[in-house]
Amino acid sequence: MEADPCQKKAAWSIYIELVTRIAVESLEDDQGILREALTSLYNLFSITREVLKEAGPDVGATDSTVGGIAIRVLNDGLRPFLSKWHPLLQDWESKRPSNKSPREYENEWPQCMEMREELSGLRQNLWDYANALAEIAKV
Repeated sequence: MEADPCQKKAAWSIYIELVTRIAVESLEDDQGILREALTSLYNLFSITREVLKEAGPDVGATDSTVGGIAIRVLNDGLRPFLSKWHPLLQDWESKRPSNKSPREYENEWPQCMEMREELSGLRQNLWDYANALAEIAKV
């Protein structure tokens, strides 16, 4: 079944946002800053909401529609991850001494590797969502 132009455009917009962020790109243990990853993931909320609002109800809300996929990305993928890790990392960051860089201090966080592992698991789920959107967008 061919997706209508509204579905294709919305799918493409959200797909591009997903695949060009740390959301689905690998963050090696010695690379990047977790805070930046969280910020990038958080920004997907406002971007996705805007795409869905602009597209309107034609993008649907069932499992196989752009709207349904996007809602699952936000509610089942991003929200639980961000709700858990944002306050934990924020608490750790608030104690950073002035003589340590944010990256250096973040790497000393006892939960750093655990968060990176969960980010890796989230990444796989988001790839699944991105692939579903790519199918609708026909890319």
